[in-house]
Amino acid sequence: MTNRTFRRASMTLPDLGDGYLSNVTSLESGRGTVQDFNYADADLRELDLANAHLITGRIANLRASRVRLIEVRVDSVEFDGCDLGNLQWVDSRLSRVVFKNCKFMASNLSGLALDNVLFDSCKLDYSTFEKLRATGPVAFTRCVLTESTFTGCDLSAAVFDDCTLRDAEFGRGTYKATDLRGNDLTAIRGIGNLAKVVIDRAQQIELTQALMAELDVIFGDDLDDPSRA
Repeated sequence: MTNRTFRRASMTLPDLGDGYLSNVTSLESGRGTVQDFNYADADLRELDLANAHLITGRIANLRASRVRLIEVRVDSVEFDGCDLGNLQWVDSRLSRVVFKNCKFMASNLSGLALDNVLFDSCKLDYSTFEKLRATGPVAFTRCVLTESTFTGCDLSAAVFDDCTLRDAEFGRGTYKATDLRGNDLTAIRGIGNLAKVVIDRAQQIELTQALMAELDVIFGDDLDDPSRA
């Protein structure tokens, strides 16, 4: 294991050597558990896993057109360069997991418990995050979250750093001590739900711009000037 720090979040993440990982050709197992594995360069039409447990491994360059993961527990696993289309991941627990350079466009992640989970340089545009619970440190670094939506989530103390959050919406949820420093906040939505988040002082202006856009306010001088009608 290795320790990494993102802003105020310190997390424990897998440090996987190649020596003890066994190459596998599938993430399915009759026992439901795959351990000490290396799964790489697969190109699938569909990937369906249910009631599975992935322990200590690396999943690299996996490409799948449709992915459905239900009650899949993941411990000490690194996802690297994966492209998971139409991803639906529900009712699962992730601990000490890294997603690096992955693409989960228009995905649906629901009912996940996240503990020491890092999303690094991932494309997560148009995705829905529903009822996520940060039970330990969680960080999104250098991720693209354009038009993504967080609904009913508890992201207490989670970190977003150097992310693209254009038109990302933070719905009702818990965001106490969620660290939004280092991001452009001018185009986020759901400002009223972001009570007790952490920002830089300079970001006050960005939040004001986002709030004005969300409220669709009209300046009085625009109404009084016929040329602006």
